[in-house]
Amino acid sequence: MNAPLPTVQPDATERRARQQQLVEALAPLLPAHALLWQNEDTVPYECDGLTAYRQLPLAVALPETEAQVAAVLAACHRLGVPVVARGAGTGLSGGAMPHALGLTLSLAKFNRIVQVDVHARTATVQCGVRNLAISEAVAKHGLYYAPDPSSQIACTIGGNVAENSGGVHCLKYGLTLHNVLRVRGFTVEGEPVEFGSEALDVPGLDLLPLVVGSEGMLAVTTEVVVKLTPKPQLARCIMASFDDVRKAGDAVAAVIAAGIIPAGLEMMDKPMTAAVEDFVHAGYDLEAEAILLCESDGTPEEVAEEIARMLDVLSGCGATRLEVSKDEAQRLRFWSGRKNAFPASGRISPDYMCMDSTIPRKRLADILLAIAEMEKKYGLKCCNVFHAGDGNLHPLILFDANDPDQLRRCELFGADILETSVAMGGTVTGEHGVGVEKLSSMCVQFSPEEREAMFGVKRAFDEAGGLNPGKVIPTLNRCAEYGKMHVKKGLLPFAHLERF
Repeated sequence: MNAPLPTVQPDATERRARQQQLVEALAPLLPAHALLWQNEDTVPYECDGLTAYRQLPLAVALPETEAQVAAVLAACHRLGVPVVARGAGTGLSGGAMPHALGLTLSLAKFNRIVQVDVHARTATVQCGVRNLAISEAVAKHGLYYAPDPSSQIACTIGGNVAENSGGVHCLKYGLTLHNVLRVRGFTVEGEPVEFGSEALDVPGLDLLPLVVGSEGMLAVTTEVVVKLTPKPQLARCIMASFDDVRKAGDAVAAVIAAGIIPAGLEMMDKPMTAAVEDFVHAGYDLEAEAILLCESDGTPEEVAEEIARMLDVLSGCGATRLEVSKDEAQRLRFWSGRKNAFPASGRISPDYMCMDSTIPRKRLADILLAIAEMEKKYGLKCCNVFHAGDGNLHPLILFDANDPDQLRRCELFGADILETSVAMGGTVTGEHGVGVEKLSSMCVQFSPEEREAMFGVKRAFDEAGGLNPGKVIPTLNRCAEYGKMHVKKGLLPFAHLERF
């Protein structure tokens, strides 16, 4: 299963000694209010959006300048103290979960938009700037920042870079990687480093695609140059209802096969539709087994043509109801349900675990039917919302975290979804990252040789493993443990490794 393996907690005496050593080293480098180590002060940092797993750090640093970031990193490197960088803490894979003997480096105070270049359509922003704040700041220029994860009201651009975040409009406008020009930050030793360029090309190796999505394991980001996109003249959204999930899945593939790249193409199953409609009253069809939200944007002429083409495709795929937004207010209502899928699920269940995987678009119906069988197997309900256009799944498994057995079944349910996604030709993550949540599932997708190559990249940037250790890349021992629990077709994976 995909729970973090039990770790030996440090002896209380050892922990206090390490904590005192760290605080004494950092105190001269930071203002008194920017260094927290008392339990009551560090508890808010014990987890990110994945609240099932928690860990108190030795201390939390909240630097206010890049010089302070560099000094803190250098001090931790000298002491051999692990560092976990943190933005807004909205991640859903435990990527910002603290290390028991480490420092949490909060970059929340780096929240300034440094510069907006209207002519070049770029913005230079500090890593703690909220995703939505960029669009709000440049709206007066007729521009916006395209990647729009559901948490965009709170998530930071630094966190977006760490996870290579997408959102409902990533099908047409790309992920964070496609909307970032330059990333500046610091290595584990506190040395300044820069990836990418505002020029058309960069000298030497282009390492920007390597650092974007690296989950804080290679460098600590402090400043980002992002691309800005002109606001379209018009946007309209189709709400398409289907009486069968397979018809809905086939419709997604048919839209793409027709050569149409919608601005957004989202799918929700019946339980999710009911949950969000009760929450935001968006006007969704509660009788449908699945609904699609298909958006077109551009000039009025482009939108009219594309809407007509999509209506034709959706109708041909068996849509039982088609409704096109009449104005901007209705379009935003259609999207409000999708944007509020997570809080809507929180209203109907004490807890939920939001999974994240990808599959080929043609297998959308297959994975939904498989998840329906898993609900019976594990005795838990699951609501499903998809970035259908790029095959990115977000199943929300509903459970009660106060019941240890429900948590155990939820973990097994999630691991089953991820393994099934890989078996269908997909991946264990689309945009939420691996963190600690999907470590075991990485053993399913990647071979020992591939994982060793990943460790090789890690060592090239961070030989001692001081940045966000224990995340993303599973060890051979962990995969052996996971293999012991999951015997497939009578074959024991990694049989040459000792079981313990």
